[in-house]
Amino acid sequence: MRANDAARWASLLVPALFALAASTVLLVDYTRPVPIFCAQGGGCDAVKRTVFAHVLGVPTPAFGVAAFVMLGVLTGLRGAQVRFAQACMATFAAVVSVALLGVQFRMRQLCPYCVVSDVAAVLLLGAAVVRYRTAWDPPPGRGASMATAGLLTASMVVPAALSLVVKPSVPPAIRAELAKTPPGKATVVDFVDFECPWCRRNHKELAPLLKRHADRVRVARKQVPLPMHLNAINAARASVCADKLGKGDAVADALFATPPSDLDPRGCEDVAKASGVDLEAYRACVKDPSTDARILADSEEFKVAGGHGLPTLWIGQERIEGASDAPVLSGALDRALAP
Repeated sequence: MRANDAARWASLLVPALFALAASTVLLVDYTRPVPIFCAQGGGCDAVKRTVFAHVLGVPTPAFGVAAFVMLGVLTGLRGAQVRFAQACMATFAAVVSVALLGVQFRMRQLCPYCVVSDVAAVLLLGAAVVRYRTAWDPPPGRGASMATAGLLTASMVVPAALSLVVKPSVPPAIRAELAKTPPGKATVVDFVDFECPWCRRNHKELAPLLKRHADRVRVARKQVPLPMHLNAINAARASVCADKLGKGDAVADALFATPPSDLDPRGCEDVAKASGVDLEAYRACVKDPSTDARILADSEEFKVAGGHGLPTLWIGQERIEGASDAPVLSGALDRALAP
């Protein structure tokens, strides 16, 4: 292949390869309960939770993989119809990509793999238009087609293979809790606001599962009392102190069952007393500045871990955000308990 032909071939194929690899990475993460390549709570995670992440129930990256495979294959073929088809497909892919970039900028969240795929689509459009206008085709023979097919295959196989050996991305705070759990047990990190209605609904679904596996699950509650909930800070103090005094689970269950209007300091004390907490030790703990410092530290961990809203759970290495039904929570717990 002459240098000029090689440059034109590369201008068409290289963007397709980058876009295909990035789309494959996204597809891997979109089809796994725990992402491998994307940081949980980052830009990829934010985009994944939008309506643009799936089309008719199919992950959007699957369409990207199919489109960039076709665009890459057309690079190794010859003929006016091939050039026209590639230009049309590249135009559609670029329009969609620019729209998706716009969505990310409006969200103020950038998914790096999405950006690679979308920018590559725009570059590919430019190369496809030049090819169409100059009527360029690769040299005759099977060399270009075979090289194109091999590189396209590698762009899909390599990310898929890496997903089998790369460890999931887990925030440091969650990794620290996982490390505290004895072998053979699962870790549940629960970021809670006891006044939050969705947290209450989540707890109602989760509590029976935790009791069923009580001997195999370690629960770490992290307090995130939201400013909009006036009594949430009182309940957070009660939960922290009950945990220090060995009654964390019992008091947490009772706090979730108590009407939010009753979670004032007196009501929280009554909950602690009914749960068997030593009142003198409890009162001293509530007044201790270290209690509020612990709550502040928990809230900061929530932010650093990429928390967007409550309820947010980590069951093993799997992040679950929003109110979830029992089957979702049970499935995550089963995966965390699997050997």
